[in-house]
Amino acid sequence: MFGYRVPAPDEAMLISGGRRGLGGAPFRVVTGHGKFVLPVFRKTRFLSLAMAEAEVVEKCVTKQGIALTVRAVIAFKVGNDHESIVNAGQRFLSDQEQMSVLTGRIFAGHLRSIIGSMTVEEIVTERQKLATEVLDTSKSEMAKIGLHVDSLQIQSIDDGATGYIEAMSQPHKAAIQRAAKIAQAQANQAAVEAEQAAARKQAEFARQTAIVQAEFSAEVDRAKAQADQAGPLARAHAQQEVLEAQTELALKQAELREKELIAEIVKPAQADAERIRVLATAEAERMKIQAEAAASYDRVALDRMLIDQLPQIVKEASAGLAGANVNVLNGADGLGEIAAGLVGQGLTILDSVRKNLSSDDVGSAVERYRGTDDGPVEVR
Repeated sequence: MFGYRVPAPDEAMLISGGRRGLGGAPFRVVTGHGKFVLPVFRKTRFLSLAMAEAEVVEKCVTKQGIALTVRAVIAFKVGNDHESIVNAGQRFLSDQEQMSVLTGRIFAGHLRSIIGSMTVEEIVTERQKLATEVLDTSKSEMAKIGLHVDSLQIQSIDDGATGYIEAMSQPHKAAIQRAAKIAQAQANQAAVEAEQAAARKQAEFARQTAIVQAEFSAEVDRAKAQADQAGPLARAHAQQEVLEAQTELALKQAELREKELIAEIVKPAQADAERIRVLATAEAERMKIQAEAAASYDRVALDRMLIDQLPQIVKEASAGLAGANVNVLNGADGLGEIAAGLVGQGLTILDSVRKNLSSDDVGSAVERYRGTDDGPVEVR
């Protein structure tokens, strides 16, 4: 819109003309928003609030009289407050590049002043202390011109050809070199120890490998020997098993032959012997039976012979009684009793003869009886 102006985020808009700004400032300050500005009657200018840089290269003399060339870098900007913007606008609005030149000069003066009160050792070893003191001494001065310093960095300190800083650093260098040598020696020793440990481990590994290889070779040799012996042992076992099988077969064949012999010879012989024994027993029994039968027949024959002779005996006895004087008391009954007595005596005599005669006599008698066709023979 015509007459409406807006400053950038890193700018401050300064409006002059018309009424004054705050605090009697010759212009009004606008930041962060726009403002309607009457043309012709108002004039608008812009002040940068961005970060700026100033470099200082100053030759300073220390407390010891040693000249040092110090190089420093200052980072600064216009302050954000209204007073700082007004102060900076009044001084640098027409030529804002002069902010860096003036800042450098201000810090150069403070740097020379502070370095003049310090020794080289302090400056070299306490750079941050030097920067802090320079900032503190320049803060109020920088505030008057509306500038705010963010940081101060001492980039380098050079003593030129004097060699003081170099000489000052020699003990440290020597100590550092000594420490470096010690560290190197320790590192070398550690490396040697590590190499020795590695060599020992390698030797131990080689020894264990050799042992394992030897054990493996021994195991292989044993396995090979067992394999080489396996054939003969297997053949020996096989032959032994064959012999055992043949022996068992021979025993079985012998047992079979024994059974065959028993079946072919012994059993028939036993059967023949048994048959003969049975036949002999039967024959003996038969003969016994025949003998008993014969003896029985002979007794029967003898009895028959005696019975046959009994009438003759009775007759003879009766003949003997014929000339005897016998009185018969009871008639016919008495005569019968006499006859019965004669017969009883005859039987008694027959029994006596049977008992007293031997088998040979009986046999002879039987033979005589049998051999006589005319009848029984006389027994004397």
